[in-house]
Amino acid sequence: MAGRFVRSSKYRHIFGRATRKDQCYDTLRVSTNAWDTNLLKVNPQYLSVNWETGGGGAFAVLPLNEKGRLPERIPLFRGHTAVVLDTDWNPFNDSLITSGADDGKAILQILLWRVPEGFTLHTDAAEVEDIAPIGRLPGHPKKVGHVLFNPAAENVLASSSGDFTIKIWDIEAGAAKATLNVNEVIQSMSWSANGSLLVTTSRDKKLRIWDVRQERPVHEGAGHSGAKNSRAVWMGEHDRIATTGFSKMSDRQLALWDVRAAREPINGFKVLDSISGVCMPFWDQGTQCLYLAGKGDGNIRYFEYQNDKFEYLSEYKSGDPQRGVAFMPKRGINMHENEVVRAYKTVNDTYIEPISFIVPRRAEVFQDDIYPPTTGLSPAMSSSEWFAGKDALPPKIDMASLYEGEGMKELPADAGSAAKEPQTKAPEPVKKPEPAPKPAPEPKPTSPPVTTTGPRGNMKDQGASMAAVASKYVDDNEEDEEEAGGSSSFDEPKPKNVPSISISPAQAEPSPPAKQEPKDSKPVPVTTTASSGPVKNDVDSAVQPSLMKEIETIKELIAEQTRTITSQAEELSALKAEISSLKSKLG
Repeated sequence: MAGRFVRSSKYRHIFGRATRKDQCYDTLRVSTNAWDTNLLKVNPQYLSVNWETGGGGAFAVLPLNEKGRLPERIPLFRGHTAVVLDTDWNPFNDSLITSGADDGKAILQILLWRVPEGFTLHTDAAEVEDIAPIGRLPGHPKKVGHVLFNPAAENVLASSSGDFTIKIWDIEAGAAKATLNVNEVIQSMSWSANGSLLVTTSRDKKLRIWDVRQERPVHEGAGHSGAKNSRAVWMGEHDRIATTGFSKMSDRQLALWDVRAAREPINGFKVLDSISGVCMPFWDQGTQCLYLAGKGDGNIRYFEYQNDKFEYLSEYKSGDPQRGVAFMPKRGINMHENEVVRAYKTVNDTYIEPISFIVPRRAEVFQDDIYPPTTGLSPAMSSSEWFAGKDALPPKIDMASLYEGEGMKELPADAGSAAKEPQTKAPEPVKKPEPAPKPAPEPKPTSPPVTTTGPRGNMKDQGASMAAVASKYVDDNEEDEEEAGGSSSFDEPKPKNVPSISISPAQAEPSPPAKQEPKDSKPVPVTTTASSGPVKNDVDSAVQPSLMKEIETIKELIAEQTRTITSQAEELSALKAEISSLKSKLG
């Protein structure tokens, strides 16, 4: 187990919680069209659903607070002549929505809608009136498969069509200002956080990153090699893109791309499993997590982005397969229950189930570490400014103000920006401290050798080594003494026939019996004293009495413990005798 560690993450134990059936949206007729979109879109007030209906295309808008069984007849948003393929909510106005359909008539391709004030599905009117569009954007000669609002500029919309083009619309002017020629069926598209770039995947298995206002790709290269659909999602304020797709062997894959060098994915393609359904990717900027919802299965797995890798966290598993999934914007989640993400999934094309992803904490106060500032309702620029070339991130809102019920407190666009925060590194495994290296053997002196005072490895040698370590911390004015040799309180008594050297700081002269050692050789530790007279061997007078005193103390402790053990043994014998007598009486 040495060297292993657990990766530090506050989202390591995040879990998905299903919703009771009576709190779902029941008795729906979700579209069964085979076109590959998410079927659902959600904002903090409404949920849009591609609707299965005859007599022209329609979609439904469900107020989030009207849960349970829907009435038999509800007001629909009608206006298309064929099935609705995709919808998208305006990020800066929760009442505005756009839709694209398989109409086949250019004048009816993209419609704009406004949810009426006080809109409800429950009405006492005898005739339920459908909602009519408030605007049209003609221009595509074939079906519109995807519609997507710009996340930073107001009233800028991208739409992909069966004519193999993507048009960029200025809704205020009611016209397309740019056209991207993909020349292939577009399978998915996603904006960068500042709305300047757009990433697309297409049937020709290529990943393209577009400079939208220049109407040209800044990158065009191979993506997933499988024949089935692939998806791409821009990872918020990072210069990174996540894609899902298939290998040539039809294994589901996940890949991470660097926008500045997108010729191949970072660390290659990661195989997920061998399930045949498309993976729908969703990026959450607040938690820095990527959620993958499988189309045709009931599972949602999630990964944390860290150190240019997707670290697997866990998986929400369900036996109810999903065809459509939508994720709530951050400002619409329930922070009082530590909910960090909420998803909505279709079940059997008849009802929609909310799934809450929760960080398990007991704290009953605002958790600022898991709720950084998030995008609000204010755009960074107008459509005219964006088409003129301006780039900016939209202002953010303080999540604490929403938690306290104070409304949306606006913050600068760079507040809590992940791009400015250092990436969290996984903790390094704790290593065992290495043993200190053994000291190198002392070089032999070239001039008269010095005789040691005892056999190698005795107590004197240990004391000498300890004295050498302690010499690192003595004052500078004592260095001269140490160079000539030193004594230790742990030294054994010296034999009387071995002379000692006495050195004085004032006059460093060797005593007559010994010769001075050369400066280039390391002296063997010998006894020193501050006086210039003969050195008295104080080991017997100082060290030995202290050692004897310690030995006497240890003997006293041993004697005391012996008496205690004897007393406890006697008590134990008495207890045994008493138990025996009780047994004999009972017997």
